[in-house]
Amino acid sequence: MSRIPGLPTEVGVAVDHRKPAEPAIEAEQKGGTTRVLPVAGDILVGDPTWRTFLRAQAAGLLATDFFCIDTINLRRLYVLFVMEIATRRVHVLGVTTNPTGPWTVQQARNLLQDVGERIGSFRCARNFLMDLGDRANRFRYLIRDRDGKFTAAFDAVFRAEDIQIVRTPIRAPRANAVAERWIGSLRRELLDRILIVNRRQLEHVLAIYVTHYNTHRPHRSLGQTPPAGANRVAATRL
Repeated sequence: MSRIPGLPTEVGVAVDHRKPAEPAIEAEQKGGTTRVLPVAGDILVGDPTWRTFLRAQAAGLLATDFFCIDTINLRRLYVLFVMEIATRRVHVLGVTTNPTGPWTVQQARNLLQDVGERIGSFRCARNFLMDLGDRANRFRYLIRDRDGKFTAAFDAVFRAEDIQIVRTPIRAPRANAVAERWIGSLRRELLDRILIVNRRQLEHVLAIYVTHYNTHRPHRSLGQTPPAGANRVAATRL
């Protein structure tokens, strides 16, 4: 048995290398506290809180989620994004009117296969892990909710890169609070102030906002520096 690197001694989390890895780590909400739970017994948990897990593993955490926006023609668009928890850097992966399981899987595959310019624009956000270069090796967990659009095939794309899937509790948006806060910031600072006509316009304004967010907007948890300036990767205040 060996401990998961980065977790404090008192948390009591260990991995049994004699058993095969399971597809996801579960999280449970009970009595107002979210705990990390074992899956099929291969992760032994004393009783670490969710916040302890996030702080200990921040440097290796990714979070993904969907949000939606209605156009002036009452057509609903869905946006899929990924965030690096430690640096708060955001990558928009795609916009669609029909977020099916296969579409979501393809966006995950594009993360690993596409080769392009530096991340920052909407188009190049698909090149996420490729553009991360050596930094991609440090990511160990992807936090997501239990939305049916995140299929087993979606999880398999990340597991192939040794990134474990962490599923948040049912009806517990605060378990993915950092990603949810970004959605709130996006709505307050951009989407609540303009009318969206179509998908092309949404992609354009998202590209501009994400570039601003990653390269110029200061963050208190990063010492008032933008995500692109957060060269030091450490457990941030969550």
